[in-house]
Amino acid sequence: MTAITDIPDAPRATRRPQIGNPALRWLRTNLFSSIPNGILTVVLLAILAKGIFSFVQWGIANAVWLTPANDSSACKAVRGLGACWAIIPEKYRFILFGTYPFDEQWRPALSVVLFITLFYLSTRRALWRRELAYIWIGALALISVLMWGGVFGLSFVSQDRWGGLPVTLILATFGLAFGFPLGILVALGRRSKLPAIRSLSVLYVELIRGVPLVSLLFMASVMFPLFMPSGFNIDKLLRAQIAIILFAGAYLAEVIRGGLQAVPRGQYEAADALGLSYWRKHRLIVLPQAIRHVIPPLVNTFIAFFKDTSLVLIIGIFDLLTTAKTAIIDPAWQQFSVEVYIFVAAIYFVFCFAMSRYSRNLEAHAGAR
Repeated sequence: MTAITDIPDAPRATRRPQIGNPALRWLRTNLFSSIPNGILTVVLLAILAKGIFSFVQWGIANAVWLTPANDSSACKAVRGLGACWAIIPEKYRFILFGTYPFDEQWRPALSVVLFITLFYLSTRRALWRRELAYIWIGALALISVLMWGGVFGLSFVSQDRWGGLPVTLILATFGLAFGFPLGILVALGRRSKLPAIRSLSVLYVELIRGVPLVSLLFMASVMFPLFMPSGFNIDKLLRAQIAIILFAGAYLAEVIRGGLQAVPRGQYEAADALGLSYWRKHRLIVLPQAIRHVIPPLVNTFIAFFKDTSLVLIIGIFDLLTTAKTAIIDPAWQQFSVEVYIFVAAIYFVFCFAMSRYSRNLEAHAGAR
């Protein structure tokens, strides 16, 4: 009888060594794995190369970068052949700060720097303490002083003179800062066991989501003052801000509710077993897990609302996009709107891309835990 140990081992399949250039192997595997894929790759590369060549020729090689003050003759000479980037140094102060007094535009510029600094500090995990909230409160108070003035020797500037990038950042920052906690409360209300609270939360979400933001802004600007007592008026920017907060809260509530539903039931039961109160249970155990589940849709919503601030145009507020459109009303520069819109699109892209990258970092950190 043959023992098991006497049976010769079956020959193992040897792994073929990878030979050749790794870059060529990657191209063959991903771009030229078959004849149709190869043809499609070549066609797309040809289109891409043509587009890049045309843009470089228009935007760099034949472009006009500087002209004498308010003289667009050099740009008109190359119209259709090259870009007129000279409109940016000519109009950038109006695009970024609107009709804010020219000699005082260092104040909105400093406000933008403060906003960017706050955003950067908020991304540092080492600063996620109570002191960060105090920094935000102090910085926002300083921004208010800079924008309005009237104290410390600063001349008063009414809200009607505000415009450009500071207005966009104010609307987006306050809209999301107040809309996010509102969304959390509404999401918890939709899951409440009390019928009255649950019904009110459902009504709020369905009512706000059922109308476009343009309608809310119009009602806040035109209809809301009609219900106010005679002689009582609320600033137009504040009315628009309230409309954006309500709109953001409804959408964020549904995103957060999805995260709450993803938290296992055992987490709720474990919190109850520890004797935690309703609010401590959600603050310490449930909400951190729920928000971790919905980081991508949350950031997607943040980006969408940052761009939706441009809709305040319909109620006469000059955000970044509106000041850009107004800047090209000048007859000398009317023909060069493409360059202005590219400049504004680059600003929007920088902020949105930064949010997207930070979202990926948060996801990577959450996945590593």
